[in-house]
Amino acid sequence: MNTITPQELKEKLENKDVFQLIDIREDYEFEDYNLGGLNIPMDNIFSSLDKIDKDKAVIFICNSGKRSAAIIHTLKRKLQLDDFYSVSGGVKEYQELE
Repeated sequence: MNTITPQELKEKLENKDVFQLIDIREDYEFEDYNLGGLNIPMDNIFSSLDKIDKDKAVIFICNSGKRSAAIIHTLKRKLQLDDFYSVSGGVKEYQELE
């Protein structure tokens, strides 16, 4: 599975690297704290596949890394794409960097 650390994500954001960030937490979680990106709650991912940019790396983030790991496993199989990443430790660990 493709994972990146919260520190690697922070560096990508600071360097303005080209990728799509998708936060798969629920709306209320996203409203409480987010890193920008697109909010598509996990339950809506499969009805929102058209919003995923298949021409660039896509980084999925959730609260702890478990939901994002599960969703990229499924999406990689369904879409036959490899450029999907899960943030290990999710938003919880990212917040510890601040």
